[in-house]
Amino acid sequence: MAHVMFGGLTHAPAVELCKKLVEITPDNLDSVFLADSGSVSVEIAMKMALQYWQAKQQPEKTKFISLRNGYHGDTIGAMSVCDPVTGMHTLFSDILAKNFFIPSPECKFGEPCQTEHIENLNTTLEKHHASVAALILEPIVQGAGGMKFYSADYLQQAKSLCEKYNVLLIADEIATGFGRSGKLFACEYAGISPDIMCLGKSLTGGYMTLAATLCSKEISQTISDYPPHVFMHGPTFMANPLACSVALASIRLLQESDWQANVNNIEQMLIKGLKKCSQLDDVEDVRVLGAIGVVELKNTVNMAKIQQAFVDVGVWIRPFGKLVYLMPPYTIEQRELNTLTNAIFDVLNNGKHL
Repeated sequence: MAHVMFGGLTHAPAVELCKKLVEITPDNLDSVFLADSGSVSVEIAMKMALQYWQAKQQPEKTKFISLRNGYHGDTIGAMSVCDPVTGMHTLFSDILAKNFFIPSPECKFGEPCQTEHIENLNTTLEKHHASVAALILEPIVQGAGGMKFYSADYLQQAKSLCEKYNVLLIADEIATGFGRSGKLFACEYAGISPDIMCLGKSLTGGYMTLAATLCSKEISQTISDYPPHVFMHGPTFMANPLACSVALASIRLLQESDWQANVNNIEQMLIKGLKKCSQLDDVEDVRVLGAIGVVELKNTVNMAKIQQAFVDVGVWIRPFGKLVYLMPPYTIEQRELNTLTNAIFDVLNNGKHL
């Protein structure tokens, strides 16, 4: 079927995909809005939160709280909740909506979240909750803003604070969804259900552009019940039939495979393969979670030089800032992953990143 704008009609691939997403995502996420890219899914999530509070007769709730080192996309709304320093958007700072930023979690993955670790969020919510529509964060793994892994306990307490102060929680799972962190969705580490969830990237296995924003029935129904009785967003290529079909095929392949064992094997191979980088003088930290491996350097890499060095040894690795990272496909073979980790060590060891 050729694409027709998804307004006032439906088709089987979209219906089946939405049913599947509701089935596999955390409880309470019962409504799905399809779009065509991750950044747009974040825009939609933010607009959902704003329109929800409009419908609840609380139009003063227009601000968002975001974490430092957070990254949510390159469109205007998404840029306003990216870290203003590490988010690559300083050129546009004067035109972006002014939101609240709190320090990124200091409690690392696997560690408990102490009172002092959550205090900044608690204080910000206590002081500004009347004007805050939602807290938006990347659960467990902060991606392009720093590839940091933080405590599931922090996420759990953040959800509790949002409930206490009547603020929505938006989980940006664009980078972490579909098993990347070791769980199907990173929110599962904390056992929480966000009010709104953003999905993209691996929704189609990377083969076509498609994204989804899921929300609770409370949010979707409240928006529908209040004039104009419809969510005010309508991307032309939302629910593209071919993209929906590809997404369904990708999810089925994932579910039919032993993906958890595959991700665990990749995790162990990354730990083993990147461990030797720890001995290098210019390396600050080496960390691995699920199918994510990160080498953090003490200094920013020379992009032109290091990119060419990787190409010269026959691999495609795209560092940024101080980070050299891998997020390999779950079908990668051990020899292929060894080639990648060895390339990282050799390039860094020979100083080709400086």
